[in-house]
Amino acid sequence: MMALAGMQDGEVMADVLSKGRDTCYKARDAFYACLEKEVDKKPTEVATGGLLFPSHCNKSRAVYVSSCRPSWVRHFDRQYCAKKRVQRLLDSDDSRRGPMTLPQPSTFKT
Repeated sequence: MMALAGMQDGEVMADVLSKGRDTCYKARDAFYACLEKEVDKKPTEVATGGLLFPSHCNKSRAVYVSSCRPSWVRHFDRQYCAKKRVQRLLDSDDSRRGPMTLPQPSTFKT
């Protein structure tokens, strides 16, 4: 039972406490704010869940990944991508409708 609660030797993991969650949420919000601000730049980096983002947001992404549990990062990335897909489908601008572009092999660093 203790292993399921994230406890070892009766101690609670620091990242699930209120202060750790707040740190994670602030880092997450800063990264997604960078994505929204840099929406016109070409995405060159690939994150979890197929999330594409410009290299300008690498610093905020690194802080986000280091501040949150990996399972939380995957969850938030999937949630963000799903929200963007729905927003894209509901967008009244016909030029933005349709399938999202997938990263091309030239996008990846070798």
